[in-house]
Amino acid sequence: MKKKTNYSYIGIAFIVLLFGIIFVPKIIDRIQNNDISRSDRLSTGQDNNFSSDEPLAFIEINGKRKKVPNFSFTNQDGETITQEDYKGKVYVVEFFFTTCPTICPRMNENLVEIQNAFKGNTDFGVASFSITPKLDTPEVLKAYAERYGITNPNWNLLTGEESDIYELANTGFNIYVAKVDDEVGFEHSGDFALIDKNGFVRSRYDAFGNPKIFYKGIISEKEKYDEDGNEQEITMLKEDIKKLLNE
Repeated sequence: MKKKTNYSYIGIAFIVLLFGIIFVPKIIDRIQNNDISRSDRLSTGQDNNFSSDEPLAFIEINGKRKKVPNFSFTNQDGETITQEDYKGKVYVVEFFFTTCPTICPRMNENLVEIQNAFKGNTDFGVASFSITPKLDTPEVLKAYAERYGITNPNWNLLTGEESDIYELANTGFNIYVAKVDDEVGFEHSGDFALIDKNGFVRSRYDAFGNPKIFYKGIISEKEKYDEDGNEQEITMLKEDIKKLLNE
């Protein structure tokens, strides 16, 4: 019995060795040639598998690529701005209000930082939609732009019909905006959406291979840097804007 058991072990070992010699190199070769997709669900970190050469994702809903819907609002200079004014440009979208006491100042400080990183690039812009349009008149928006150092001619702070702006936020961009019963009276997401030159919503992939969809516009000191001291969300957004500008 002992001799037969040893023979069995030898047979199993031979089969394992044969599998390693014949099949493992083939599997490795297929992975290297992208014939086999690799799951990253056990990965750690935000974007450890993101390559600078990897194209940004298109956001798809029901199989259709998410595109900016038609809109028409008034900017800080009293001009009518539509989605056509951003045609051929890469731009960032946010929803904010000038009297916001909490997240909006941080969001717009980050956007000014991004603005300055692309200073002089006429193909980059920002669309900031006010969720308190009755209060945020063009004159108020103009003063706000001056206070924050908004100088990019393609950065429009937009006001108009409240119902249209809320529809654009919640349905057009899927960025949460709502009225609430508290001291402020409003709440909204601190996310930014990134739009390419053809009006499609784009983003990089996360560590699990899924589109990030949005970029965090609110960054606390704890979140601002990773363990290596590198900026995270805003740095990622800058990199991805540059990528779309080069498409």
